[in-house]
Amino acid sequence: MKRVVVLGGGESGTGAAILAAKQGYEVFLSDKNLIGDSYKKVLKNHEIRFEEEQHTLSEILSADEVIKSPGIADHISLIKIIRENKIPIISEIEFAARFTNAKLICITGSNGKTTTTLLIHHILKNAGKNVGLAGNIGKSFAWQVAENDFDTYVLEISSFQLDGMFEFKADIAVLTNITPDHLDRYNNSFENYTQSKFRIIQNMTSSDFLIYNADDTVIMQELAKRKLNIKLIPFTLREKVFDEGAYLKNEKVNINITKDKLTMTLKELALQGKHNIYNSMAAGVVGKLQNIRNKSIKDSLSEFQNVGHRMQSVATIGGVEYINDSKATNVNSTYFALDSIRRPIIWIAGGKDKGNDYSSLDELVLSRVKAIICLGLDNQKIMQHFGKFVPNIIQTYSASEAVEEAQKIAEVGEVVLLSPACASFDLFEDYEERGNRFIDAVNEL
Repeated sequence: MKRVVVLGGGESGTGAAILAAKQGYEVFLSDKNLIGDSYKKVLKNHEIRFEEEQHTLSEILSADEVIKSPGIADHISLIKIIRENKIPIISEIEFAARFTNAKLICITGSNGKTTTTLLIHHILKNAGKNVGLAGNIGKSFAWQVAENDFDTYVLEISSFQLDGMFEFKADIAVLTNITPDHLDRYNNSFENYTQSKFRIIQNMTSSDFLIYNADDTVIMQELAKRKLNIKLIPFTLREKVFDEGAYLKNEKVNINITKDKLTMTLKELALQGKHNIYNSMAAGVVGKLQNIRNKSIKDSLSEFQNVGHRMQSVATIGGVEYINDSKATNVNSTYFALDSIRRPIIWIAGGKDKGNDYSSLDELVLSRVKAIICLGLDNQKIMQHFGKFVPNIIQTYSASEAVEEAQKIAEVGEVVLLSPACASFDLFEDYEERGNRFIDAVNEL
């Protein structure tokens, strides 16, 4: 019997352990932190051995294969020891894909991947497809493979998950964009991060599709270097420059894949803003490739409701609108947030810096930002960078303090925007907790 060790007892790790046990593996799960009660209950119900608040090396090194949760960095000593012992380390996504014959539609990118994933799933589900949603969102892919029988999975895949994928093959891959993010996990190398993102197309064949953002310089440069034997379908905000793909003309989205071209005005899209045009285009292309009728795709794109923490209008108090964009954990996401607002902004930013370069925000901050409220333990980088042209920068250490300071500054007709451009882990469990604390603070004003 093959022995699998799972590192991490959260959603990904617990799902991997359940699937491994179902497939007849001997399974041991190890987490250096406390495991949540709900996950412990599941592990016990499935009679899966586990440990928490420690890593027992003898148990781990007896594995034939290790499944590593994406939150565990490659550079920690435990991972180095496992590699020195020549034990393969894979991701939950890689493992789960071995046990399903479902079509795999996989989305990655620095920004927009969650929204695009949700849009694609919405389009397919509305069209009556038997489709699952997994990956970096919702319930673990492995857990669903163990307990469900979907014909298609729509998977949001992060660079951390891609790093542990080797034999995995997508049927359709979507690359939304590539901008600097998570560079702290890639030796501060943008090239390393880019190569990680391009793992989404590994093992793809001539019958598979890559849907890509043709306005993204990094993607275009990388594609030019590669000789790919896969079907390439671009999307762009420019007018038609390709025979096949999605493009913008006269304030209309045009998706030209089959003879039956789909056309939709920008006003008809449920999600507004430049970044959401890209997301809607990519999702629409996938819908067309799945032979879904134009009307069904258009209905889905016009009625979709996005999840929270993405340009979510929380309240308007005293003539000031408070917007929660806590999901903006990198500079590019924040760029789109600032770009979409035409009123003076009190910008709440900061957190755990991921090797950010803030210079792309300079022009927007100079023209639109009235004050910056820093939220986090160490925001010296933000304060030093923007201090030269934003005289009013305030440091805070809680969401309630940040909102209170913003309220003192904001005037009628202005916007208080939480769009941190940083990770949340210095003060919060995740971006959702950060966003929820912001919402609570606004509602207490």
